[in-house]
Amino acid sequence: MDFFAHETAVIDENCQIGHGTKIWHFSHIMTKCIIGENCNIGQNVVVSPDVVLGNNVKVQNNVSIYTGVICEDDVFLGPSMVFTNVTNPRSAINRRGQYERTVVKKGASIGANATVVCGHDIGEYAFIGAGAVITKNVLPYALVVGNPARQIGWMSEYGQRLQFDLNGTAVCPESGEKYVLKNNEVKKS
Repeated sequence: MDFFAHETAVIDENCQIGHGTKIWHFSHIMTKCIIGENCNIGQNVVVSPDVVLGNNVKVQNNVSIYTGVICEDDVFLGPSMVFTNVTNPRSAINRRGQYERTVVKKGASIGANATVVCGHDIGEYAFIGAGAVITKNVLPYALVVGNPARQIGWMSEYGQRLQFDLNGTAVCPESGEKYVLKNNEVKKS
């Protein structure tokens, strides 16, 4: 075993867990999950069957990641955020075969207590504010907040707010990297 699991963690059979990953107190990793290298799974986290987490994914305490969710490399999932996987759940109706897919792209961050309604993808390096409720796809580098979430700006790969000039260019104040905004799309230049 080349990963760490706290003695109170439950890891079902048929899981793939990468080198250097840490799984903390009272977390449950369910069957057929794929968890990449150097991930950190906080305490009281549920990772449902068939979930895929890339490398260096940080999952804070009390997060539920349900079947149908794929998180690419370098994703941050804030404390107590939650994914859904059925649009119209009912206790008396089994919808297990109707799970919708949600993809969180490379480098995206989802803030504490945010909710991602299933079937909506989060773009690369997007930044979801604490408590936001995602009800539609989020563009790469977008900064979204509120319920329902709405875009209020753009973020750099370092998580700094980007201020675009009249020519549609911005510089990350932390990294010095340059970005271009054209046709409502941000790209690193």
